[in-house]
Amino acid sequence: MSTARPAVTVVGLGADGWGGLGPAAREALCAAETVIGGPRQLALLPADCAAERVPWPSPLRPAVAGLLAAHAGRRVAVLASGDPMFFGIGRTLVEELGADALHVLPHPSSASYACARLGWALEETEVVSLVGRPLAALTAALAPGRRLLVLSAGADTPGEVAALLRDRGFGPSRMYVLEQLGGDRERRADGTAEDWPHPPGDPLNLVALECAAAPGTPRLAVVPGLPDEAYEHDGQLTKRHVRAVTLAALAPAPGEQLWDVGGGSGSIAVEWLRAHRTCRAVTVERDPARAERIVRNAAALGVPRLRVVTGAAPAALAGLPTPDAVFIGGGLTAPGLLDACWAALPGGGRLVANTVTLESEALLADHYRRHGGELVRLAVAHAVPVGGFTGWRQAMPVTQWSVVKPG
Repeated sequence: MSTARPAVTVVGLGADGWGGLGPAAREALCAAETVIGGPRQLALLPADCAAERVPWPSPLRPAVAGLLAAHAGRRVAVLASGDPMFFGIGRTLVEELGADALHVLPHPSSASYACARLGWALEETEVVSLVGRPLAALTAALAPGRRLLVLSAGADTPGEVAALLRDRGFGPSRMYVLEQLGGDRERRADGTAEDWPHPPGDPLNLVALECAAAPGTPRLAVVPGLPDEAYEHDGQLTKRHVRAVTLAALAPAPGEQLWDVGGGSGSIAVEWLRAHRTCRAVTVERDPARAERIVRNAAALGVPRLRVVTGAAPAALAGLPTPDAVFIGGGLTAPGLLDACWAALPGGGRLVANTVTLESEALLADHYRRHGGELVRLAVAHAVPVGGFTGWRQAMPVTQWSVVKPG
């Protein structure tokens, strides 16, 4: 076990400033030769903290390595808001320096303060950060009866959240805006999203939500198989029941990367990302209009992080991150596509391909003979009126090949 002094001390600071710090945090800041932080945080330090005060530049992330290198060899302290390891600078510093180079002194997070004020159980409350993230990311967390904490990007965030809730059918949701949590200027504003009455206030705020849906709001489940009506499409859509089977075969797990080749409307990639907030996906679509439609669908369904590549596979696959799973929903007969996707998969990776044409079915049957896996035909029929009676209308059957690549 190393006994070397950590290179950087990270001090969590609340709205209560210097008065809210414990002895260890105060000692670290007074002993530092350089203190790095946001201008608001640096202004909370007393005059007898004699260290050089260095504000973070903007954008912050690209500047971290150079700024730390410029102060190498000095006693460096970094100021963070609340708990540095909770949506804070701590993660970035670990990525740059490694955990052993840091000594972290956390302060209660804004989420802890908010749950304490509202009487909510923290472990049952989901936290969504909008700091440096698209507003649309909140959509995936909305569900009737759910309690959410939204980390705000600034004074305008509460109004923007209220507008998004109204647009998504969650206007009746109760909103609480908690400003300057833990400080002597702490303040709370309440209301509902559909008639949010408050102008922008303090930029240091958190929005708490008790989600409630308006009558008629579509129900978007957390499991695969969203209603087809949830997507904007031109007919190129993996339909609901086949989509649910396809996602089950792809088997998304936290942190995994998907290639969705021949994206169409993007439904497979969207629902892969909805499986867990750490899942990653890139969809490849050769038609520019469809690619733009995929972007809109991803935003509307709360996963704006979906990466969309406009181009024809297999050429457009070059340079993409290594996949844990690949779905091919179109273009199977393109020369070399199936082989390129198979070659890109590491051992243990999954490949799923769907088709409705005989030509592509023959291709899948050949690869099934070569590589094994499972070859199935999926047939779905819907009850429809037939005169004064009801009959079955058969959708085109889908042939699906799914396989796990040997390790």
